[in-house]
Amino acid sequence: MKPVSLVVQGALGKMGRELINALPHEPGLQLVGAVDAKATDDSVPLPDGLGRIPLSSDLDNILATCRPDVVVDFTIADATRVAAPIIARRGVNAVIGTTGLNQSDVQELSRLAQEHNVGIMVAPNFTLGAIVMMHLAKIAAKYFDYAEITELHHHQKADFPSGTALSTARLMVEARGKPFFLPPSEQGEAPRGRGKQVDGVTIHSVRLPGLMAHQEVLFGTAGQTLLIRHDTIGRECYMPGVILAIREVVKRPGLIYGLENLLNLQEG
Repeated sequence: MKPVSLVVQGALGKMGRELINALPHEPGLQLVGAVDAKATDDSVPLPDGLGRIPLSSDLDNILATCRPDVVVDFTIADATRVAAPIIARRGVNAVIGTTGLNQSDVQELSRLAQEHNVGIMVAPNFTLGAIVMMHLAKIAAKYFDYAEITELHHHQKADFPSGTALSTARLMVEARGKPFFLPPSEQGEAPRGRGKQVDGVTIHSVRLPGLMAHQEVLFGTAGQTLLIRHDTIGRECYMPGVILAIREVVKRPGLIYGLENLLNLQEG
């Protein structure tokens, strides 16, 4: 069977480098090119002496030259907005892990996928443990009236709250079928400081050096609390989810939003 050929967009960033180190070792996948806005060389080395692949700041040129099946994009929202139409017009599938995309962006990606008959996978989080955490939070949301989320990330993360925290809160409210309660002292108030409220779920954002990516969901009711927490220790945790998305996106034209749609999780 022909391997799935890949181009990494954002290849010189932290996630891009992690992808370049991991993907060549996966059976059935072939890394054929790389793109980065800061590219100065015309190639980038693969791990373990596996050779080099073309590198460019020009995405369209790399797509025309390397003819990949999938582009894996871990950049920033502005870069993804520019890249997505180029990728789709070339008839190439995309796996997108960019944070900061809004609902309008997701709608546009869905339109591009349909117009060009390609698969586009978008996920706020590619960590399998985080997806399970979100799933458990949905189940617990049916049984508690109060809930808060604390998400903790490294100090260089620009956006807050995180996409994962916002998605978790929205899933919880959807599963509950109505807003959560707020403490009496906060009813009718806008959130203060580095935070946000989503239908009664207050999200607290922490940004400190020494952290990577962490989230806890705390539920409370009379006489008891329930804590669901996930911790990311190293960026290699994203690779199983990304690889699963790559293998599936080539089979599924249209937009897939959220890794949970590939995991066959059962509702509680």
